[in-house]
Amino acid sequence: MTERHADPVDALAELILRLPDVFQLVAGPGTGAPELSWGDRFFFVGDDRMRPFATVVVRNVPGFDERSDLDRPGRFRLNVELGRVRFRDLFGYGPEEFPAHRAGIDFAAAGRWFPHPVYAVQGWGSIVNPGPEAEPLIAHAHARSVKRSR
Repeated sequence: MTERHADPVDALAELILRLPDVFQLVAGPGTGAPELSWGDRFFFVGDDRMRPFATVVVRNVPGFDERSDLDRPGRFRLNVELGRVRFRDLFGYGPEEFPAHRAGIDFAAAGRWFPHPVYAVQGWGSIVNPGPEAEPLIAHAHARSVKRSR
């Protein structure tokens, strides 16, 4: 991220919202989202807003996704839809091979990309507390979403 903000989640959201035609949904009261996801952010391209290209998760979801240790102060995780090819380029194996690699992945390591703890098999990647290294993959996920929405 290019600017310094008091809240790194806000700074990341601002970066994503600078991309063309991006809509952000922040889960909370009145959105229909479960309370466990309140504060999470979902980024969409297009009017259907059914399939995000990126999400920002701010806490663990007990029994579903606790591997990134997001309940510690100051931790959050960016998730982006990479697609099969970029996933393979980044991790050295395809999304379909994720289950065989899961045990060797540190999902709590900050500042480095890893397959999404739950949605890797759909071609998603994640990074805890991202920095500027996230920008190219955010742009990639956005471009995929723009292409899909046309």
